[in-house]
Amino acid sequence: MDTIFALASAPGKAGVAVIRISGPLSWEAVRLLVGVIPQPRQSTLRKLRDPDGEILDEALVLVFDQGASFTGERVAELHLHGSIAIQRAVLRVLEGIAGLRMAEAGEFTRRALENDCLDLTQVEALSDLIEAETESQRIQALRVFSGALGKRIESWRRMLIEAAALLEATIDFADEEVPVDVTGDVLARITAVISAVGREIDGMNAAERIRTGFEVAILGAPNVGKSSLLNALAGRDAAITSDIAGTTRDVIEVRMDIQGLPVTLLDTAGLRETQDPIEKIGISRALQRASLSDLRVVLVDEHGIPDVPLGDSDLILTTKADLTGDAAGISAYTGQGLDHLLSEIGHRLSAIIQGAGLATRERHRVAFFDGRESLERSIQLLNRGPGFYDLAAEEIRAAIRALEILVGRIDVENLLDEIFSTFCIGK
Repeated sequence: MDTIFALASAPGKAGVAVIRISGPLSWEAVRLLVGVIPQPRQSTLRKLRDPDGEILDEALVLVFDQGASFTGERVAELHLHGSIAIQRAVLRVLEGIAGLRMAEAGEFTRRALENDCLDLTQVEALSDLIEAETESQRIQALRVFSGALGKRIESWRRMLIEAAALLEATIDFADEEVPVDVTGDVLARITAVISAVGREIDGMNAAERIRTGFEVAILGAPNVGKSSLLNALAGRDAAITSDIAGTTRDVIEVRMDIQGLPVTLLDTAGLRETQDPIEKIGISRALQRASLSDLRVVLVDEHGIPDVPLGDSDLILTTKADLTGDAAGISAYTGQGLDHLLSEIGHRLSAIIQGAGLATRERHRVAFFDGRESLERSIQLLNRGPGFYDLAAEEIRAAIRALEILVGRIDVENLLDEIFSTFCIGK
């Protein structure tokens, strides 16, 4: 297997830059650079030299033995001073060592998967952890990366293997008088897994929302203060504001962190009757996005509520309190009521994610549904009697395969290139 290397820290100038080397020649590469290899897992200060003996940098050197590293291979890390010149010089020397090559995107993590250091759900969680922008995303990604989902799936898999083994033992001794009826034990295991999978499916929508983010639409009539509110909440001029009705034509999006949740605020076209064909398109888009959003903030003024169907969860607020003197209203100009609004948005969205599961991707949903359907068919076959035990056992095995696909044990090669393409070089 090739020995790979790459810059593991962010590219560009920094206080410290980390170069990671993984593979059978990683320690030998370090020896060529520093002379004496430090003890595994002991950070040691060493001078790095090129093949001519010229000093490249003075760096901290770490080595990890096979089976005790992120990739499962022998690994070395060079913690350099973070100048671009030093990074390039060290990478150039590594490129010149026979048997070493630059890593591809996500190749370190892919090796961790291939060496059974991570399962596929942990690989996906690592990608989410790197991309996490809010506290809720960090917590969720870390839970999955810790192996929590994989452990659940493994426990379900063991229960199903036990169920299939009981059935197959009965089939093997079908010609003998075996008084024990295993149907009850098998059904107990199958129904327990069906119930657990169902809970995970029920929690997927909330988990997906944490990973991908919520949408909050701001609705109201023209000139009610939607764009001003968006700008005030964002802390910048994200939307054009003017006294001219119909200024906002398209949906304007601003990404925010609200109480640790990823939220996209949507500024929409003012809702009114109009003959302007472009404005009509904007209003149609506003209503469409609002219908798909997780929460709607409806702004009203002295003219009342706009002609839009309201839901029980919609927030209805009066605006321009700086002009009206309404103590219960909000003002984008003075900031009155904005902290309370953000708190209320966070509270309502937090309620949505109660009971969030660990599975977050569509392929997880597909595997769960496939597995559950196989188990439901196995119950139907079991209820038809011992003559159908062999078919029931095959349905149980199909459910086991669905779970194994989910964690990457079998039949996922076609997924790997897509998954690892989202990783950076060095991870």
